[in-house]
Amino acid sequence: MDDLSKKRQVYKLLAIELIILVLMGIFMSYETKIKSSITSNNHDVKYEEKIKYIPSNIYPMYQDVHVMIWIGFGFLMTFPKRYGQSALGFTFLIGAILIQVAMLFDGVIKVIKTKKAPLSLVGLLNADVAVAAPLISMGALLGKTTYMQLIFIGIIELGVFTINKYIGEECFMAVDAGGSMYVHAFGAYFGLAVSFVIGLKNKPTENPKSSYESDIFAMIGTIFLWLFWPSFNSASLQGDDQQRAIINTLLGISASCVVSFAVSALVSNENKFNMVHIQNSTLAGGVAIGTAANMMCEPVGALAIGSLAGALSVVGYKYLSPIMQNRLKIHDTCGIHNLHGMPAIMAGLFGVIMAAFANEKTYNESLYQVFPARAPSSSNERLAELRDSLGIEPGFDRTAGQQALFQFLALCVTLANAIVSGLVTGLILRNDACGSLPDNAKFNDGFNWELGKDDDTTDDNLCKTIDRGTSRIVEQVSMSHI
Repeated sequence: MDDLSKKRQVYKLLAIELIILVLMGIFMSYETKIKSSITSNNHDVKYEEKIKYIPSNIYPMYQDVHVMIWIGFGFLMTFPKRYGQSALGFTFLIGAILIQVAMLFDGVIKVIKTKKAPLSLVGLLNADVAVAAPLISMGALLGKTTYMQLIFIGIIELGVFTINKYIGEECFMAVDAGGSMYVHAFGAYFGLAVSFVIGLKNKPTENPKSSYESDIFAMIGTIFLWLFWPSFNSASLQGDDQQRAIINTLLGISASCVVSFAVSALVSNENKFNMVHIQNSTLAGGVAIGTAANMMCEPVGALAIGSLAGALSVVGYKYLSPIMQNRLKIHDTCGIHNLHGMPAIMAGLFGVIMAAFANEKTYNESLYQVFPARAPSSSNERLAELRDSLGIEPGFDRTAGQQALFQFLALCVTLANAIVSGLVTGLILRNDACGSLPDNAKFNDGFNWELGKDDDTTDDNLCKTIDRGTSRIVEQVSMSHI
């Protein structure tokens, strides 16, 4: 890509922001409740609705998720020793532009009803969660695409993500408190599908090397994600549901941390810990518990699913990723299949099991808050009682088995939508409309960033970079090849 092509990419970036500005002005406005309901003494508005829009109740969780998206995801991707500025910088840029796109997509359906898409702190939170999906996909493509390709991929993915989430939540009424199906599974398999198509055009990319310093920087992302994952899984919930989600997530992610350390030592040379496993597999429990985070799985259930996820993730990095790369030609830079993909499928299946055994004896009347589709229909006399006591809205009188079936259907549809749309997006990218990286610019900051004289990589010498041998440099292959 020459200087003229790079300049065109910048113009396209500015054009996208201008288009977003225009669309925001035409279609979006503040949520009505922000304008009136909270400040007024309108007794027609339910107390629960007023509480939902009080900033002090939403903003702390929103800010936790915010930290996960930009610091957690950003630093987690800094493990390639010559791609740290791109990993952090592109996460910053792509997250900033896609959060605006996510707000627009989230408001599309509401525009049809109200002519203006309402925007509130809840909408900002939903946008943050949505952006997690393309950033997960970015993990499979890291170092192999231009920033404009990543933005283009993210815009398409958010469009399909919004449709898929609407199908799951509104049509199937499937429960996914922590977004393990709608966010993690979708983002992982969308990204893997795009990577597969890119690999068909070019030979599989060589694995980037990490260094002692870059691995420490990546651990910063791991620690931030680990600390704030309970907020991610519980941010959209309230009351007892939120409390259960926080407890279950902490237990699940703690168990995956311990088991990941243990299994890493068992499968590694000389029974030593492998930094790739510790950076990633320790987080798998947070994904695996996500769908059932607010369900009555009991502490032992959260610990069990977290432990299994940690072990499965480490085994995936050690044995499955090389098979995917060598035989299926799917190059997964950050190993998102092991951290997000497989644990998300576990989460969906665990949600199916929990839904199948959920009953009023265990949940009491909160059963209909956790599974709204199981609430009595409008023709059922008991609905009036539940509406007065808990504000329960009419449901479909689903049985436990029916709810479990819809949970499973939501998982299958999500995987299908992610894979098919990812393949199509990959095919679109092959025409190089958003530019492409030459082989000597992959995993190299010098292609996009001004680097100082002391840096190992320069713009003029992209493919002749020489490793300066020191005892601190670790010749470690990428996460996807462990």
